[in-house]
Amino acid sequence: MPVPKGTTLDPERTRAALLASATAILYERGLDGVGVAELCRAVGASKETLYRHFGSKDGLVEAVLTARSDRVVHWLTATVEEAGPDPRAQLGALFDALGTWYRQPGFRGCAIVNAATQHHAPPAGPVADRHLGRYQDLLTTIAERAGAPEPARLGRQLLILLEGATVVADHHDPDGLAAQDAKRAALILLAAQGV
Repeated sequence: MPVPKGTTLDPERTRAALLASATAILYERGLDGVGVAELCRAVGASKETLYRHFGSKDGLVEAVLTARSDRVVHWLTATVEEAGPDPRAQLGALFDALGTWYRQPGFRGCAIVNAATQHHAPPAGPVADRHLGRYQDLLTTIAERAGAPEPARLGRQLLILLEGATVVADHHDPDGLAAQDAKRAALILLAAQGV
């Protein structure tokens, strides 16, 4: 990123700007949709700047996906906590929040899972594995709060509903009901646990 003469360099600001620009481009176009040279032009940075901050395109991809996972997991965790102590209300709030995300212009599914479907190898595959594990931990915590006899199993079932709803919302949801249908199924699953 060109810096006017006499301006102090701020490596953290530069790194954050690169991450923000790359996040939007990679979400819109995918990992294979843009090369390093084009990515550098789009984010307004030289290859040297990109490599200094991230080491490689894979390093940038890992940073983008990790930061996105952190944001999404924090957002959903906060959504669950704000819903109060009732596990039904927590699940309802979580799927309602997802429904709001699904309706946003430019929604293209889960960037992390999309990246992993393009490249199962590092960095995308391991980041997706950690991301889905974090989702499952959150959902298992809800199942534990509900007193489910097998909270880990219920957490995994809820994860399947969450990810399935995200894929359907992106590819096959003309009525915009994926999140509501997943919410209904999640609440049925919770009730089937006898809690």
